[in-house]
Amino acid sequence: MNAPTQATEIRLAARPHGVPTSADFDIVDTDIPTPAGGQLLVRNVFMSVDPAMRGRMNDAKSYAPPFAVGEAMSGGAVGEVVESTVDGFKPGDHVLHQLGWRTHAVVDATKVVKVDGSVAPLSTYLGVLGMPGLTAYAGLLVTAEFKPGDTVFVSGAAGAVGSLVGQLAKLKGAKRVIGSAGSAEKVRHLVEDLGFDAAFNYKDGPVAQQLAAAAPEGIDVYFDNVGGEHLEAAIASMNLHGRITVCGMISQYNATEATPAPRNMVQIIAKRLTIRGMLVLDHWHLQQQFVSEVAPLVASGEIKYSETIVDGIRNAPDAFLGLLSGANTGKMLVRLS
Repeated sequence: MNAPTQATEIRLAARPHGVPTSADFDIVDTDIPTPAGGQLLVRNVFMSVDPAMRGRMNDAKSYAPPFAVGEAMSGGAVGEVVESTVDGFKPGDHVLHQLGWRTHAVVDATKVVKVDGSVAPLSTYLGVLGMPGLTAYAGLLVTAEFKPGDTVFVSGAAGAVGSLVGQLAKLKGAKRVIGSAGSAEKVRHLVEDLGFDAAFNYKDGPVAQQLAAAAPEGIDVYFDNVGGEHLEAAIASMNLHGRITVCGMISQYNATEATPAPRNMVQIIAKRLTIRGMLVLDHWHLQQQFVSEVAPLVASGEIKYSETIVDGIRNAPDAFLGLLSGANTGKMLVRLS
């Protein structure tokens, strides 16, 4: 059987205005590239779609460069080495890299990390044991300075990051963990499957009222994945010296006009709150510590994870659009082969 000669990649066709649509993507078939010295040819097995990719679709200065119109997008992927020009890598090895959104990638060997599918499923290196997992770990323990006995509120709690934040907080001695999500099934999942003490559907009523009912004694830590109304509600429920990790604001990513800040920011003064933005890029030095601590908990079932998997590179844009609309429970992935 002859080896395939064609690859497929997803390119940014246009910069979206507001909510992206399928017209903002091009699906292009191309020749499989050939690696040069110091490079690997990798056949991708799984690729990640992440909320932060929405910001890179805009032509705006940020912590990561924008995607270029007419060129393939990028993001986390796990794949199998097909061809190697580098000692230490051989065909059949599996590697983690940042050239997703394509079936085949030529990657510099210095920019990949070997992963072992016999230790954990390959998909977990993009989720619970990958960037989202490290984000949850560092955002809770370092940025929010979590302490045993804290009451913790997590927005977007059924997603890849939020679901781990809540479970880590419980395992490390939180007094109470509360999550918000966007459906009754996700609320059930948080409480019955993941062990949250309480959860609510933010679509059922004002977030501030639902949070106050779920946390009558207030909250000490808020892990923000949503922003907007959720952040305002968290500030209202914050106890003295509360800490807020601002990891994401998915409610505002598709806004076409400036969105109002929380209207109760003055409470930051009286409550002496700490609000910190966090990027996982600042915490890569914790990766080995994180994996060594969390991987055994995943293997034992003490930490549970969910994946929403979409099959086929041509369905990657739909997976991304579904992520932005909350179609996923846990990590949203695209399986390429």
